[in-house]
Amino acid sequence: MASRLDETTVAQLVGKAAEAPSMHNAQPWRFRFLTGDRLVLLYADPERAMPYSDPDDRALRIGCGAALFNLRVAAAHAGLVAESRLLPEGQDAPLLAAVRLAEPDGHSPEDGLARLYPVIGQRHTSRHPFADKDVPEDVRAALRGAAARKGVELMFPGDWHTETVLDLVHDAESRDVMTSGAGEDLVRWTRRGPEADLAVDGVPEYAFGPRKWTGKAPVRDFAGRRPVADRGTLSFERVPHLALLSTHGDAPADWLRAGQALERVLLEATLAGLATSLTSHALEDRELRLLARDPGEGTGHVQMVLRLGYGPGGPVTPRRPVADVLDIV
Repeated sequence: MASRLDETTVAQLVGKAAEAPSMHNAQPWRFRFLTGDRLVLLYADPERAMPYSDPDDRALRIGCGAALFNLRVAAAHAGLVAESRLLPEGQDAPLLAAVRLAEPDGHSPEDGLARLYPVIGQRHTSRHPFADKDVPEDVRAALRGAAARKGVELMFPGDWHTETVLDLVHDAESRDVMTSGAGEDLVRWTRRGPEADLAVDGVPEYAFGPRKWTGKAPVRDFAGRRPVADRGTLSFERVPHLALLSTHGDAPADWLRAGQALERVLLEATLAGLATSLTSHALEDRELRLLARDPGEGTGHVQMVLRLGYGPGGPVTPRRPVADVLDIV
């Protein structure tokens, strides 16, 4: 019979899982630990869904996939073998993954994951300008390899394709202005004034970053037209370094795999000294999302646009207490 896993260790693992990125920092996950089975169940939290920006819960599942990857990294760091299964109850069920935390017993924890553990707490979304400096090819190759471990493609678009993606982001911003209800999700998940200092979720005003004066970096303005004290205005990159994360399929399992690959890429990038940010703005409208594909091949489904570069890291954003996202039975 397998030995019991103490509750403190489980809480620490889930705490690291919950440091994953998610759309508007909504943290749309819940965990349940079945003590007798040493099984962690990962559920989608429908109360944290975004009906306007993410009607299919695609981004929600990507965020949960990122949390799942962090759980696997934390388990490897703790010397445990994380045996995970996606969607054990079917594509549309709220149960997204089941992870059995096993003792090694001759099987070593997943290769290479434990070394990423220290940077889980260092990875933060940066909405600040990056230097106009190339990302070395060996770093790009390492990031492509990180995504490929989950059968996901990370592509660094050429100049023409990059301009297309930037145009799509601009089109998405324009559509938001013209579409009724489009900004409701953003307003719901931003925290301003005294609320920012007490928040446990959402994007606080200290993480908005400066307003963009010039440059083409795709950085969502979470303030909109609302005033934010001492925010400032800066010039951003003239030629931002983007990467597109794509999957062959476009179903819930693909979104979970994309989330795991995304977090692995972000942690590897952080380890390599890169600052990162994400944008899904052009992917929230299905028509625009199809246009984000590689214009040469036109295959695959773009799940996330990453912005990479050398610059200041982002601030720590709030996280919900572990007790609010974990049940132990």
